[in-house]
Amino acid sequence: MARTAKGALRLTYAKSGVNSRTRARSLTPLLAAVTYRPPRSHGRALGPSGHYAGLIRIGRETIAITTDTVGTKVLLAEQLGRYEEIGEDAVAINVNDLAAVGARAAGLVDVINCARPEPETFAALGRGINRGLAAAQCALLGGETAVVPSLLRAIDVGGTAIGFFPDGRRPITGDRIRTGDRILGIPSAGFHANGYTLLRALIRRKGLDLRRPRPGARLPLGVELLRPTRTYCRATEAVADSPYVRGFAHITGGGVRNLLRLNARVAYVLDRWPDLAGAFAWVRELGEIEDRELFQTFNMGIGFAVVVARPGVGPTLRSLARAGFGDAVEIGRIAQGKGVQLPSWGLSYSEYS
Repeated sequence: MARTAKGALRLTYAKSGVNSRTRARSLTPLLAAVTYRPPRSHGRALGPSGHYAGLIRIGRETIAITTDTVGTKVLLAEQLGRYEEIGEDAVAINVNDLAAVGARAAGLVDVINCARPEPETFAALGRGINRGLAAAQCALLGGETAVVPSLLRAIDVGGTAIGFFPDGRRPITGDRIRTGDRILGIPSAGFHANGYTLLRALIRRKGLDLRRPRPGARLPLGVELLRPTRTYCRATEAVADSPYVRGFAHITGGGVRNLLRLNARVAYVLDRWPDLAGAFAWVRELGEIEDRELFQTFNMGIGFAVVVARPGVGPTLRSLARAGFGDAVEIGRIAQGKGVQLPSWGLSYSEYS
């Protein structure tokens, strides 16, 4: 294993406490044990499995459902006593997964598990949730709060979102992706809500002060790392009905490997990935985490991807700009083969796990 300049082993997500391969191995027997299939009168589950949102056909309607939590980013929020960003994250991480199959967000239920309910914390979470709902044009349908002091010492925040396909729109799952298609990327707002176990390990190892800005930044490091997840619903709504669009990818946990969730029969060649900037460049410069680990853990500056037929690059970029995503850029292409490749970084990934 590569070492840092001081000879210490470089940080990895697994060594920080999150082993993706172990998680995948644990999920296999769980899914194998779930064999029940309801009668068709109760709806028909649609594939593919492992996509961003589950799809079910009920009568003539297809419904998309997804669920996620903010994860260990809440520990950073607790350290800083700031919770609004976490509330916004709880909405964005879920509605973005709906957007990744072309669904329009309709409603969300939140879930908050905590050791003790504190009015100020809950008020801050509420303000953040409200901002997230407004960005996604989504309703809060209810939620669940559990006070479990014997189970948790901190707070756990997440939600479940439901979406639909308006005006006869079909789910966009990536099955139409073909060689020659182009990949567009929409920048992220930061680390969003993934990889914080590794980030926190980095902070501890380097003895970083969350109250001070990193070199070249104005905001305190903790505030910068808490920046909420960017919401991409308006972006997908602007282009989902275009004949050029072949697939969407929410770049979350798993980094660039998320593209493999669309269509594993092609190669995603990311040969126009933007230069790293801001906190992403800074984390790399610290030299504690290898490039391979960075790109398979974090979004590295691109939070959402749109795969389009080659003639659709210009029209799609213009539509995204009109929707408020004028920072979208072309980042790669679809080629023969399999896996995700970043040629200028000398990186390739063969599986999502």
